[in-house]
Amino acid sequence: MEDEKNYWGRRLPEGEWPESLKAKSDCMLGIRQSGGQWICQRCQTRLSQINRLPQGAFYCRACIQMGRLRSDESLYFLAQKSFPVTDSCRWSGELSPDQARIAQVLLEQSLQGVSCLVHAVTGAGKTEMLYPLLTDTLNKGGVVGLASPRIDVCRELHQRLQRDFTVSTCFLYGEGEPYQRSQLIVATVPQLFRFYQAFDLLIVDEVDAFPFDENPQLYAAVEQAQKVAAPVHFLTATTTPLLEQRIQRGDLVRLALPKRFHQQPLVVPRIIYWSGYQEKGRVSRTFLMQFRRQRQSGFPLLIFLPLIQWGENFYKQLGKVFPNLKVAFVSASSGNRKELVEQFRAGVVEVLITTTILERGVTFPKVDVFVLEADHALYTKSSLVQIAGRVGRSKERPDGLVLFFVQEQTRASKQAIQEIKQMNREAGF
Repeated sequence: MEDEKNYWGRRLPEGEWPESLKAKSDCMLGIRQSGGQWICQRCQTRLSQINRLPQGAFYCRACIQMGRLRSDESLYFLAQKSFPVTDSCRWSGELSPDQARIAQVLLEQSLQGVSCLVHAVTGAGKTEMLYPLLTDTLNKGGVVGLASPRIDVCRELHQRLQRDFTVSTCFLYGEGEPYQRSQLIVATVPQLFRFYQAFDLLIVDEVDAFPFDENPQLYAAVEQAQKVAAPVHFLTATTTPLLEQRIQRGDLVRLALPKRFHQQPLVVPRIIYWSGYQEKGRVSRTFLMQFRRQRQSGFPLLIFLPLIQWGENFYKQLGKVFPNLKVAFVSASSGNRKELVEQFRAGVVEVLITTTILERGVTFPKVDVFVLEADHALYTKSSLVQIAGRVGRSKERPDGLVLFFVQEQTRASKQAIQEIKQMNREAGF
């Protein structure tokens, strides 16, 4: 017998819904017909004849990663229920005046059902700014969801919220544990497809990150997961055209915070011109000069490369040149990524080579950053701003070193540096 409460606020295809609950559950067609067109009820994608199966039913390919949904199948759901009134927050920290200002406005807007975009620089302390709002919602028995496109962001966020709040929490992602009813839910954005009118408060972090950026299906997942008239707040360090449109239409209120919590300016990247990460099959002399200089400081170093293969090759080459160096490489395909990241954070690994998988959502105190091949097409303005934002995040070392190694400056690298300088100007530096 399935535990009914684990299905409150959930919406799943009939094949995933317990038979014992179907009689007491609501349902809707998985794919409905409207004006001669078929529309997926889960992700709101309009289907064409290419989505038609031989037996005549339609299926949706846009959200197929959450399980195939057909027009001759139903989606089942149960209404969300509130939790008991509680005292939820055990965080004893203190917000800066700027953080407190944003936190107060967020709370006031939320109470009116108004959604906001919090445009805050990397290292501004966005998570802590949410705490007054989270506390207010949770204390009233409300259900809170925090989602991000990046699993590493979600993992770190879940650890912090588990530490700072007393209520039941869970972390949902593609290969995670089955859902157990929780009041505070951290999830990768696609997991929101499995909720329906479930959240009294929904927050989406890193909205400029792939695959959420400009993805209408994932925006639909967010809209359907929130309760009717409940606020949805978006957090970002670099805004997007779609978010700007929503602000101009009045759908979102922008709240800007151009200053880090320690009141020091963002570190501006320096451009280093070179001939590429390999010179005749060997590590670049230009890189080696900068690398040796940085290692003399004793601070940890994070090195970014745009492609996994390049990262693997560079890891091997650097190990040959510096056989005693404690160096590691992590990418999206690394099975031990979590362990290596923790070793780097603990100082066991001195130099960590990585891809854009670590461009956001992770904090390493006192770190420096080298971006190799920063003129590669895979690096966008947004990703370069995020990567640069890994540096200078701690009170103990609010400055640091960010180097962009390029053969020529790209529009993305120029815009990233311009945006960082602009945010510093807005902060009064």
